[in-house]
Amino acid sequence: MSVDDLEQYEAEIEHQLFQEYRDVSPTFRYVVETERRFYLANSVEHVVHEGEGRTRVELELRDAWVWDMYRQTKMRFVPSVRIVTFKDVNIEELANPDLGL
Repeated sequence: MSVDDLEQYEAEIEHQLFQEYRDVSPTFRYVVETERRFYLANSVEHVVHEGEGRTRVELELRDAWVWDMYRQTKMRFVPSVRIVTFKDVNIEELANPDLGL
C-alpha cells in the first residue's frame, strides 16, 4: 500500500465518521473536546483539581459517542467515559431545537 493509498483510505474513513457524527449529534446534549479526542454526551460532570502548581481536570461522561476513526461503529457508542487531563477541555451544550435554540 502506498502513502497515497493510505492517505486516501484515511480520508474516506474520516468522511464516513463525519457523516455518522452529523447523523447522531441531534441525539446528544453536549460536545466535549480534549487534546486527544472529541466526544458527544448526554451528561457531563467535571471536577477541577488545583494544587502542586498544576491543574487537573476530571470528566465523567455518560451515554457518549467517541470520535475515533479506528473504532468500529458500534464501539463508538459507550455508556460512560472517564477522562483525566492536564490540558484544556472545551464543553459546549448543543442547541435544543425543541426549545427554539
